[in-house]
This record gives sequence, structure tokens and C-alpha cells, in this order.
Amino acid sequence: MKEIFYNYDNLTKQDIDETIIRTKALIINDNNEITLGYCHKTYQFPGGHLEEGESLNQCLIREIEEETGIKLKHTEMKLFQKTTYYNKNYHDSGKNRENIIYYFIVKTNKTFNINNIKLDDNEKDGGFCIKTFSINVVEKVLIDSIPNNPINKVIVEEMLDIIKEYKKITNI
Repeated sequence: MKEIFYNYDNLTKQDIDETIIRTKALIINDNNEITLGYCHKTYQFPGGHLEEGESLNQCLIREIEEETGIKLKHTEMKLFQKTTYYNKNYHDSGKNRENIIYYFIVKTNKTFNINNIKLDDNEKDGGFCIKTFSINVVEKVLIDSIPNNPINKVIVEEMLDIIKEYKKITNI
């Protein structure tokens, strides 16, 4: 598993006030199409926060079902990258945060099921929807989305790195 560490603020482990762990998935079908969530004019890989007592696999299965309606099996997912960020004064909270994101490759032809999606209020307010793109055009879609929301500059950079790594390890 590849590991990447970002620390633009030059923080030490002792500077960190809180740690948040997330799982995210590159959901890829046999046609090399990737499924993304879209909310508040921002694309994201489906996934979310690890809850107390959950394993990484359990978290991903729960989050994918909540956001896409897809019911995954453990055999459909493979952990391939861990990305850690140290962020000073995360979102003006006064806290320094360690964000750890575990990325999984999910190979499945299951399609999203709108009837099984369980959105939170923020996702509903942001017009959450699921979009699917060919792996060959998704990078352009992401780059074109950067002006739509200031946070996209950071999110898109990370997503492009993840897609690049996926293409590298799968020889696409």
C-alpha cells in the first residue's frame, strides 16, 4: 500500500489536537467508468468518517451504501493507498488536525440505487447526486470543476493524484 503525507504547515505529531479517519472508494466498473459523488459543486470519491468500533472495511461498506445505495462485499474492495494530512487551525476551528484517508479500489458492476441512499442534511442541502464518468475523461471533468468552489483546488489535486496512482497500478 502506498502512503502519502502532506504537511504544508510543518506541524509535528505533538502539535496535533485531533485525528479524523475516513475511507473513500474508487468505484470502477468493467467499462472503466468511475462513480463520484457531487455536492456543493464539488466532486468526491464516495466514502466518509470512521465511526467508533468500526473497521476500515465496515466503514467503507456502510458509507458506500449510504451514499450510493450499493451493497458491497469485502471481496469487492482492495485497500491501495493511505493519505495523511496535517492541517493547522483546520477550517478555523482553532484545532490542528490529522486527517487520514484510506483509499480502496472497488471493482463492481453494481449501479447506484437512489432508493437506498441515506443522505445527511448537508448532503441534501448541497444537491448531492451520483455521477459516472469514463476513467479517460474524469480528470478533465475534475480540472474543469476547480472554479466552481474554492475547496476544489485542494480536493481536485488529491483526486487527480489518486486517479494517477490507480492508472499506474492497473496499467491504464
